[in-house]
Amino acid sequence: MKRLMDIVLAGAALLLLSPVLLATAAAVAMDSGFPVLFRQTRIGRDGRSFGMFKFRSMVRNAAAIGPFNTSANDTRITRVGRFIRRTSLDELPQLFNVLLGDMSLVGPRPDVPVQRSLYNDRDWELRCSVRPGITGLAQVVLRSEGTEDDRRELDLRYVREHSVWLDLKILARTVGRLTGRGAN
Repeated sequence: MKRLMDIVLAGAALLLLSPVLLATAAAVAMDSGFPVLFRQTRIGRDGRSFGMFKFRSMVRNAAAIGPFNTSANDTRITRVGRFIRRTSLDELPQLFNVLLGDMSLVGPRPDVPVQRSLYNDRDWELRCSVRPGITGLAQVVLRSEGTEDDRRELDLRYVREHSVWLDLKILARTVGRLTGRGAN
């Protein structure tokens, strides 16, 4: 049921948001050139790695210039990148990852490989027992605030308690946050 919901909703979102996707791609290209998409190795279900798509919000070769995480004043973030990050437009290409089966609409955010060290073996296995998501419990509760420990605990809570009903509630809260309606 969850996979069917992912396919239907991701496909519909791609169709409805295609003008936004095109406009975002054009803005990235005009601001900082090509490529407009960035593909980063992330860890998915069963610990398998995959390439997660995002609109490029940083200068080309940003990974060679600094760490895997960013700060509010990171000089690698482009002018358009600041806007698309603040509005979460940079995440829209992950709808393709959902259709490919690498991700779900809802689940723990996929970690970069180096973040494996933040988990003990049991928690890592639990976290990797579900597909990672574009949005998740940690995103609607914390957004960008909170510590890595806070996010990890919410991700693990989601894995232990996940259901279609919880996914629908998280999706509603995500849409509420993105549209400014709160949906808390």
